[in-house]
Amino acid sequence: MPNLYRQEKLGELIAEELSDLLRTRMKDPRIGFVSITRVEVSGDLAHAKVYVSVLGSDEERHNTMAALKRATGFLRHELAGRLVLRHVPELVFKLDLSLEKGAQVMELIKQIEQEHAQQQPGSQAGSPAQPDAEEEQGQTSDSMEAE
Repeated sequence: MPNLYRQEKLGELIAEELSDLLRTRMKDPRIGFVSITRVEVSGDLAHAKVYVSVLGSDEERHNTMAALKRATGFLRHELAGRLVLRHVPELVFKLDLSLEKGAQVMELIKQIEQEHAQQQPGSQAGSPAQPDAEEEQGQTSDSMEAE
């Protein structure tokens, strides 16, 4: 039975070390602005799917993924020197578009909020209702007369 805690911790450690390697050791100009979003390690710890987010155009993404695929052996070798493991997992890089899709969803939400605000110009959404000044003064004078 696989140890889920160990898989998760190993995934986090691989993500941290790969991020450092990509930032400091990779000299390939095809690798653009890459961030590792998550790493999924298999139950037998033999394989690791590395999900990366690449900032740039489709061509830059394609070039970056090709460069990462070619650098897999180098990165695995470097990980072997940094991690205390009997066998370093095989690395498979996958493009993660979740950040881009999240940004698109946020843009759609902003558009809907703007349309909603244009349809109801008199209302102020999100502001708490405040009593009129006259009502407050009337309540304070009534309480003073009672004393």
